[in-house]
Order: sequence, then C-alpha cells, then structure tokens
Amino acid sequence: MFAIEANSVSFSNFNLKLNLTSVGARFEGKVSPDHEIIDGNWSQGSASIPLKFRRETGAGTRKPGDAVFPVEGLWQGAVETHGMRLRFQLHISHDTGGSLIAALDSLDQGVTGLPANRVTLKDPIFHFEIPSVAGVYEGTLSTNKNAITGKWSQTSADNLPLNFIRSDQALELRRPQTPVRPFPYAEEEVAFAGGAEGIVLAGTLTLPKGEGPFPAALLIAGSGPQDRDASLANHRPFLLIADALTRKGIAVLRYDKRGVGKSTGNPDAATTMDLAADAQAGLAFLKSRKEIDRAKIGLIGHSEGAMIAPYLAVRSKDVKWLVLLAAPATTGEKTLLNQSELIGRAGGLSDEQLEPSLGFDRAAYALVRKEKDPNALAEKLVALVKESGLDAALPPAVLETQLRMLASPWFRFFLDYDPLPNLKAVNCPVLALYGQKDLQVAPKANLPLLQKALQDSMNTQAETWQLPELNHSFQHAYTGTPAEYAAIEETFSPEALALIVDWVRVHSSSK
Repeated sequence: MFAIEANSVSFSNFNLKLNLTSVGARFEGKVSPDHEIIDGNWSQGSASIPLKFRRETGAGTRKPGDAVFPVEGLWQGAVETHGMRLRFQLHISHDTGGSLIAALDSLDQGVTGLPANRVTLKDPIFHFEIPSVAGVYEGTLSTNKNAITGKWSQTSADNLPLNFIRSDQALELRRPQTPVRPFPYAEEEVAFAGGAEGIVLAGTLTLPKGEGPFPAALLIAGSGPQDRDASLANHRPFLLIADALTRKGIAVLRYDKRGVGKSTGNPDAATTMDLAADAQAGLAFLKSRKEIDRAKIGLIGHSEGAMIAPYLAVRSKDVKWLVLLAAPATTGEKTLLNQSELIGRAGGLSDEQLEPSLGFDRAAYALVRKEKDPNALAEKLVALVKESGLDAALPPAVLETQLRMLASPWFRFFLDYDPLPNLKAVNCPVLALYGQKDLQVAPKANLPLLQKALQDSMNTQAETWQLPELNHSFQHAYTGTPAEYAAIEETFSPEALALIVDWVRVHSSSK
C-alpha cells in the first residue's frame, strides 16, 4: 500500500500523533531534539508494534537496500499537455512473492496511491499500466539506474514524453508570473480592527513610489479560508494583481480573511455579511491613511468577494468603482447546483450518474433550511449521507469537511442569498469579467442576469466581458475543472490583468 492518508496530524512538545482511519491505524512517537529520529508505536486493531523512523537525507536518490529489482524506489516526473504540467510520483517495490508492484501519485490533482498492474522490467525496458485512468507507461531505465526516459499514454493523450528521476523530493511547482522582490514600491505589513469586536485583520498595503495621496484598491477574496494573496497551489493571484496595480500608481490593500494567516476570529462562524463587515473595515482603514486619496478608492472582488463588493458599494459613498471577477448573480443554491452539474459533466458523468448526486445536494439543502438546531442538523446530514452511500465513496476526512461546511452559519446564509438586488442598486462604474470556461460561476447562467441588473439600474458606466478559454481563477484552461487549477502554470491571464489595470487607472484618474 502506498500513500496512506493521515486524516489528522498533531505535533506538540516533540510528540507526533497520526490517525489513519482508512486502515484503522494510529501512530504516536517522540521526535528527538535534533529532529532526526521519531521513536514510537504503531497501533492497528488489537496490535501495538514499536516503530522507529530515521531521517535519511537523500535516501530517495538511491535504490532501497532491500530491493530485488534495480528499478525499485521513489521516482519523480511530469507530463506537460494543454498548458498544464502534471507532476507524478511513482512508488516501485516488490511483493512477498518477489514480483514488481507500483503505485502512482498525481500530485497536482490530489490523487494518491493509484495501483498499477502489468508492472514489468525487461532490462532496460520498464512498463506499467494504471487501469483506473486507462494509463500506460513504457520507458528505458538508464545505465546508472537513476533515470527512466519514456512515454505516457492515456485515453486521447498518446505518447506524451514522461521522464522519471530517482528522488524523494517532488518536482517544484513552476509559477513564472509570481512577482519577485525587490519591488519598485513600498510594501507595509498592517493590522486593523475587523468587522466585529475582537477581530483583528492582518494584511499588506502596497504604496507606489512618489508623492501621494494615491488612488487605492481593496481586494476581497472568494469563499473559503483565503489568505491575503488568495493562495492556491502556490498560485498567488492577489499578489499578482496588487503588484500590477501598484506599479501603475494604484495603492492596494489585501488582507487575510478572519481566522486565516495572521488574522484573528473564527472563520466557521462567519457569514457572508460578517465577511462584508470585515471588507468595510478594510475600506475604513484605507480612508484613515494619509497616503490614500479618500475620493478614489475602489473594490476588486472575486467570486464571493464579487458579491460583497456591490453590497458595500450600495451602502457607502466612499466606493469610487467596482471590478467584479466571476460575480455570482443567482442565489447560492442555484450557483452550487449549477457548479456541481457542470463540473460533473466536464468529468465525464452521464445524466444517470449526475442525478443521484444532485438529488443528495437538494435534500441536504432542504435539511439545512428546515432544521435550525446545529446538532440535530449534523445528525440528519450524517443519516442522509449513509442513506445515499456517500460514506463509502468519500474518504472520512473529506466527508467530515463537507458536513461541517453544510452545517455552518456561512452555508445557511449563502444558500438563499440573492446578489441581484445589490447589483440593481449599484450606480458607480463597474467592470465585470467572466471566464468562458468557468464551471463554478458559469457565465451562461450569471452574465445575462448581471447585465440586466446593471441595465435596470440605468448604470451607463458598466462594462462586461466574457474572456475566452479562462476558468474560474482566470487561468487559460483546457476543461475548466477545479482539478486543473494546480497543474496550470499560469496564475492569472495576462490579458485579463492588463484589462483590469488599464480600466482601474482610467477610473481612478477621473474626477
């Protein structure tokens, strides 16, 4: 077995604890002061067995000592296709019968331990197949036994170059757009009071060189535990946007959402309105700074942040303009159901396969509306999961996360929140961008509604765009599914970024 997931990990006072519920196991060990040894016990069923780990730097660069075949060990490689770079980690060993066995991890898709069959070495030709993804690999083992040069075939992707090197270190994530210090502007770590008592939000304020006061932008992140850079798989899109704007004379404030990074508070108890109060606090902080022109502050929101931005603009005369990225224009329930259907279809699911999943979603949403007691709701959701069979289909850690989200105050509010009334009331300049391949906030379902809402408000300063080939994160994408986000090297479309910067500069310079 390879890559067994630990669903909970704790480390305190040199004590390490791991729970591995998928195999009914637990490990507890003491880490040595030099961090070179972990001495403990492995418990599984009624058995408890001493287990000691030793750190061996570079151990993955050589063949294991008990290897039967020269190809055994841990290997790293990557396939590049459709603008994506998928990093693979290959585990090769032998079973008790002396036959080769292997398993593959697709690191950027979050998939581990895909079992291989037909694993053979007819020196120097190494071959294996991954039936679960219809994948076939064949390569040549180098004379020094530390590299395999070959081809990967999978469904429509035939004979893609895939070369492995012997290593225990995953290949690095390439993020060529990430700005690198030193920056040609001032960068200041800041903290300010959030939207509720006791909440302190931490962030970064970037200020252009020269004499202020400067026009400014406040960045508002989408749903989930987002830090100030909206980080995902080492992509940092808010850093990229802030950098581009500040280089062009626009100050930018971006911040860790409550309970994330250096910000305080409980993220599980915060609704969209609580997060809006935090964004309002960020706006107030910008107004308090002497370097900022109070009459030229705008908001840039992504996804849920693009629902919060219009809410604030309607209630504050201090918002000069809005940039809305992937703005939902339907209720939360419609957004989520549409998202589930589109992602499922992109993954190859048929109508017959989709209906049970969507049926579960609708039943869960009905429970959330009906049952007001959190404990009772949690019990009923667990019963619904068992009835649907999802408890057998999903890893326990994933299932637990999903159930916690469904029972959260945020979800209860988001489910029925309608962003259209605020969009209809916005009268400041608006730039709204959607990605054509966005499956989370699909332009087909949202863009016409947003356009009509802005027309109904008789907003003559609104500009809307559907940008070809872009996903929810505004990356050039192949299918648009979230599974691709990490594999795409592009952090944010240069065309979309230029459009935002140019538009903001124009609307920040006007009186």
